[in-house]
Amino acid sequence: MSDFFHLAGVMGWPVMHSRSPALHNYWFRQHGLAGTYVPLAIRPENLAPALRALAPLGFAGCNLTIPHKQQAMAIVDEVDPVARRIGAISCVVVRDDGSLAGTNNDSYGFIQNVLQHHPSWRADAGPAVVVGAGGGARAVIYSLADRGAREIRVVNRSPERARALAKEFGPPLVAVPWEDRGASLAGAAMLVNTTSQGMVGHPPLDLSLDALPTRALVCDIVYVPLETPLLTAAGHRGNPTVDGLGMLLHQGRPAWKAWFGIEPQVTPELRASIESTFQL
Repeated sequence: MSDFFHLAGVMGWPVMHSRSPALHNYWFRQHGLAGTYVPLAIRPENLAPALRALAPLGFAGCNLTIPHKQQAMAIVDEVDPVARRIGAISCVVVRDDGSLAGTNNDSYGFIQNVLQHHPSWRADAGPAVVVGAGGGARAVIYSLADRGAREIRVVNRSPERARALAKEFGPPLVAVPWEDRGASLAGAAMLVNTTSQGMVGHPPLDLSLDALPTRALVCDIVYVPLETPLLTAAGHRGNPTVDGLGMLLHQGRPAWKAWFGIEPQVTPELRASIESTFQL
């Protein structure tokens, strides 16, 4: 195995903001594995040929980020039950015969991140408000429902997407009109931003927190910047917060298990190493 070079990467458009290469290359060094993890800037219209190129190029697999997670569903050869239920793929595994298997580790990463910061958190503690209706939202909604959430309020700028999501998942989802987004926070135990709003180069999330109880947990799956305007505003009110970096770190663990047969750990040293890249 010493002459075998392991390859994996992340496909997105854009993708250079991703900290996935820093994460996975840290694990390559930690485990003494010869290989590298690379960013792959793939336009949406090129996703199919890019995915099909993984096997002949010798890749073990890849992660998918915005905007590819849903489009990939129709490209890979097999989609596992979790990804099928979520309706989005975050991880592609190249199997021995060259075929592509799709899974979704985002729901795992989201929950593990929340629990690492707040071990006593419970999904059934009260209503959750999820902003967004894309692949990230679907993973968060799946994870919350799977852990017993009794009410999930989905707010999206495009109301038909929120309604379609609520219809597809059924209870405990309810679609909330965009103009009612502020009022939807009343009585909530959790708020999760799954949109790109607040990411570097994007405007802040247009949401007043006035109606949100100060005990409610506020999460953002954006991690560039590490503290988004939403998390800053929530922190100033006294709300507990969870940034999106831990979700990235934790979702990488099952990916590595599938690609390389190794289950790496998320340690304070790892997080500090990735956080240092934000200072560059």
